Amino acid sequence: MDKIVVLDFGSQYSHLICRRIREFSVYAELVPFDISYEELQKHNPKGIIFSGGPSSVYNSDAPVPENKIFEMNLPLLGICYGHQLIVNKYGGKVKRANKEYGSSLLTIDNDKDLLSGVGESVRAWMSHGDEAEEIPPGFQIIGHTESAKAAAIASHEKSVYGIQFHPEVVHTEQGTEILKNFVLKVCGAKQDWTMEGFIDSAVEKISKIDGNVLCGVSGGIDSTVAALLIHKAIGDRLKCVFVNNGLLRLNEETEIETMFKENFNVNFTSINAVDKFLGKLKGVEDPEKKRMIVGEEFINVFTEFAEKNGPFKWLAQGTLYPDVIESGVSKGPADVIKSHHNVGGLPDWLNLEILEPLRELYKDEVRMIAKILKVPEKLFMRHPFPGPGLAVRIIGEVTPTKLQIAKVASKIVEDELVEAGLYGKVWQAYAAVGDDRAVGVVGDERRYGNIVMIRVVDSIDAMTADWTRLPHGILEKMSNRITNEIEDVTWVTYTISSKPPATIEPQ
Repeated sequence: MDKIVVLDFGSQYSHLICRRIREFSVYAELVPFDISYEELQKHNPKGIIFSGGPSSVYNSDAPVPENKIFEMNLPLLGICYGHQLIVNKYGGKVKRANKEYGSSLLTIDNDKDLLSGVGESVRAWMSHGDEAEEIPPGFQIIGHTESAKAAAIASHEKSVYGIQFHPEVVHTEQGTEILKNFVLKVCGAKQDWTMEGFIDSAVEKISKIDGNVLCGVSGGIDSTVAALLIHKAIGDRLKCVFVNNGLLRLNEETEIETMFKENFNVNFTSINAVDKFLGKLKGVEDPEKKRMIVGEEFINVFTEFAEKNGPFKWLAQGTLYPDVIESGVSKGPADVIKSHHNVGGLPDWLNLEILEPLRELYKDEVRMIAKILKVPEKLFMRHPFPGPGLAVRIIGEVTPTKLQIAKVASKIVEDELVEAGLYGKVWQAYAAVGDDRAVGVVGDERRYGNIVMIRVVDSIDAMTADWTRLPHGILEKMSNRITNEIEDVTWVTYTISSKPPATIEPQ
């Protein structure tokens, strides 16, 4: 199988480069920027991409790849910081410039190879504070913006390219086409990466493990697919445990148990731990502390179950690529955005090894696998739900009142999207609630109640997201129902921040 290797220099978009390339059926893998020449050779890549990153190439501690990597005579594409590395390495000059962040108009000066078929100009996403002052000998400028005269450069002879913008984010028009030009035309990679192939490979690997596996299932697509893959590999050596932590969607605990027992031939146990979780969260307002408490309590419940029903050797989780990168435990020097309860950091006293069969995949890839494994469409088209549940959609302390508001208001939002035929067309939709309150008028009485925030976004893989432009009539119906049907709510707002700079979940 042909492979493109992406060297991670710390950009939050590094994994997204791999995801975009996989969209056109070519396997892409992220590796640390300081990978050795010998180790990189073992990957046998068809081409190499340098990601972006927060560093400046002229700093003494700037991350740089091993020199021999430049001598592999493989096609090379540098993105943002990677672009500046190429400029610096091949004899050009990088200087500090006015920070350019956001959308810029990229004018195409040469449409050969990399920028073929892109058009005369496109909107491109910039995020940098340095730029190429002088391009290296033997290179030419193939694209520029108003602020960056060398926004795209190329040495066609060496098959080395540098671009100052990020083609991997959805904000760059024709970004996937640019990556496709590099991977397919310049590198000549074959399009032979499929989800059917992934299933076969994953099942083969999992079948070789020894011991029993304990899998925490939430009813979401990630943990369900992880469980089905493991069950396909080891059968009855897998035991699935569902923990009702009290932080689920409205009536979800009943729906999940029914779904598993009616659709999947796996060993399934449901545990009611509502009082434990809500008790530990009482009085806690800090979002990171809430995440940690939920994560640790899950481990406590699983450990207790394992001691009574074991022995187990493995704890399986539905961890995905975005979980890994956002937790700062990717292989490159990325900053931590937020922690995830199902990524690494297992306590020393837990005597279980971790099994994460989906760790290399994105959400839409998992949905493809779900379809192949004949998971009911209602499940695999369901919107993502955070591991810590409503604890991250309730801003501040988790109280019974706010918990009920979040459950009922989110159900109203989802129901109205279904009614309008829009549920399957958006990535995620929910209602959040915090401690802010506002005065409303109900009948002839003034009421002081909570403010509910509706959040609906469009995305492909959760690494970037744009707020959904819902028709005003639908928003009006949602607002009217929420304020009429939930006694403690007086105002409803609609969140219009995209990711970046915001995250999809409020906490």
